[in-house]
Amino acid sequence: MTDLTENMKNNVSSAVAHYWQTRKAQREKQKKRGISDAGLRSAVTGGAQMDGFIRLFTKIIVDAGMDESHVFRKRRLELPGFFRPTKEWDLIVVKDGHLIAAIEAKSQVGPSFGNNFNNRTEEAMGSALDLWTAFREGAFNGGVQPFLGYFFMLEDCDASIRPVRVKEPHFKVFPEFVGASYMKRYEVFCRKLVLERHYTSASFITSESETGLKGLYLEPANDLSFSIFLKSLVSHIGAFS
Repeated sequence: MTDLTENMKNNVSSAVAHYWQTRKAQREKQKKRGISDAGLRSAVTGGAQMDGFIRLFTKIIVDAGMDESHVFRKRRLELPGFFRPTKEWDLIVVKDGHLIAAIEAKSQVGPSFGNNFNNRTEEAMGSALDLWTAFREGAFNGGVQPFLGYFFMLEDCDASIRPVRVKEPHFKVFPEFVGASYMKRYEVFCRKLVLERHYTSASFITSESETGLKGLYLEPANDLSFSIFLKSLVSHIGAFS
């Protein structure tokens, strides 16, 4: 399967539309309450906005043969860490005392991308380091590696696609970051998460706020497509079904 089936594309589109529709409803609710949230933190942290994607991942996992009773979302999401007691993931699969999979589903919208980019990257790297170190120390599984997935959706807008200058007061940054937009930075980041084996697979999509209401989205990089992420997840789940 090199491409998503039409049905799966529709499922991804539905999750994208749910994201933007939920965000729009949250903003309208804030306006009615007279709350001015310049940063719109809810749009950064996601919350209910990402529920469509979490439901989609659950469907994929169940369709791959895993009983839904082993899939956890909304609650009982804590996993032991090495540098901290626990970390709450967005979705986990636990069967017969084994951690089968853990997935993070994150997003970011404008207008402020700078600090939020740093927060998102540090969070993702830290979570992976914490889990794999705890795994090495025998916190779960007894040596059977879990699937670790990272899904990210970025708003496609002027602020995310324009080139961003880098500061190099002492040393040169890696060339792939020179003049790279935040969209390109996220693409590079997701790719490196997999190349350095911090995550088993990563998927990166973008969507505009207006057309996203209709479920439209893009996949900037073939190696970070939802199709590849899906195949990796299904293959891993199938081994434990």
